[in-house]
Amino acid sequence: MRNSVLLFVLVFSFIVISCDSKRVYDQYKSVPNGWNKDSIISFKINPPDSIKPYNLFVNLRNTNNYKYSNIFLIVEMVFPHGKTIKDTLEYRMADPSGKLLGTGLMDIKENKLWYKEKVVFKEAGEYTVNIQHAMRENGKVNGVVSLEGITDIGFRIENSISN
Repeated sequence: MRNSVLLFVLVFSFIVISCDSKRVYDQYKSVPNGWNKDSIISFKINPPDSIKPYNLFVNLRNTNNYKYSNIFLIVEMVFPHGKTIKDTLEYRMADPSGKLLGTGLMDIKENKLWYKEKVVFKEAGEYTVNIQHAMRENGKVNGVVSLEGITDIGFRIENSISN
């Protein structure tokens, strides 16, 4: 019985993973005790192609402990030859009633947030993507020191839809 359950889990996992045909890169890093404002989450990427366009996403996993309706992120892409692009981005995390957005049936919600569309990685070599939160509470100058409710930060590259 135990072997048949294990076989089912392996086959099901393979099917789910193989159905994700757009995925080129997809990695997460955990922040189990809150996301500190000085903590930069970095991803090292070696794109497979210098001609094809890709769509880029920031992925967040959060629990019901996330108490804000939005999130501000600073996302920086460092190119192999030193050029840097830095964006400050805002994403909605809850609807007007306060219900958290994202997919997931239990306590953890997953949010796939657009970062850039149809990006061509023209430079050969390793790219670095750095992600940092920039949350502030209304009326306060200093940022939120430890952002509670965010459990994982991810970065994803997909083949562009037009491919």
